Amino acid sequence: MNDNPVTPDNSHTIAELIRSQLNQFSPAEMKIVNHLLANYPMSGMVSITELSESCGVSTPTVMRTLKKIGYSSFTTFQKELKDELQQTLSDPITKHDQWAADAPESHVLNKVAETVTTNLRHSLNQISHEQFDAIVDLLAKQERALHIVGGRITSAFARYLNTHLEVIRENVHIFPEAVALWPHHLLKIKKDDVLIVFDVRRYEQDLITTSRLANARGAKIILFTDQWLSPVAGYADHTLPIRIEGKSGWDSGVVTLFFAEALVVALEEKLWSQTSERMRELENMFDLTERFKKRTE
Repeated sequence: MNDNPVTPDNSHTIAELIRSQLNQFSPAEMKIVNHLLANYPMSGMVSITELSESCGVSTPTVMRTLKKIGYSSFTTFQKELKDELQQTLSDPITKHDQWAADAPESHVLNKVAETVTTNLRHSLNQISHEQFDAIVDLLAKQERALHIVGGRITSAFARYLNTHLEVIRENVHIFPEAVALWPHHLLKIKKDDVLIVFDVRRYEQDLITTSRLANARGAKIILFTDQWLSPVAGYADHTLPIRIEGKSGWDSGVVTLFFAEALVVALEEKLWSQTSERMRELENMFDLTERFKKRTE
């Protein structure tokens, strides 16, 4: 086991630092790691004594774990957590002012391309092939209905994914646009169904509540979130922590779309014998619709 700690820097969240070293922790240290990630970052906003008692380990074990991710004191660790929490609450104007003040003199296309590339590299380092394959296997189980939901901005990703998945396999459902109708949709969710949730900062209470209720109904939850982790992660079976830094007042969605598209590609390959037949049927329907339009013109 490599006991050399990493050095924290502003380009990595504490959650990212932890995930980059998951194979470095002892069983006792993994208790702390799992506890921190389960309700990140709030699980770390307690005293070191409370944290050690919650995990059933000693305070020296807590400090040994933090040193492995580069923190020599509990105070420094908590300060970083608080700084991260502040970032998750940043409004678009504040975000724009923060990056614009230090923006280098280069064309906006270069700035955005560099940011997207960095986001993709960090995200790929956080999401293992094994985790991704496990998600694909779960989505391929056709006895499980798939339900998809997103928030004010991320609903666009939910609709994109739904459009493709409903061609690939049967029994795919997207939540209605009106939040008031979400409880009606929750009635459709059965034990072992799959709920795909998109939730990034500033996290939406309706998505958190919906995930909690779906979890109580026995659904498996797949979460697309950001590097700071939506509270939905506490209910999720699989969490995709995607880096969303953007060179504007808005967060970037490019890498989120990349992972959604990668799921589409992987699932299509896995279910190709069935998917190809569904695609042929769909094309025939498009042809029939076009011929009908021409006859009525």
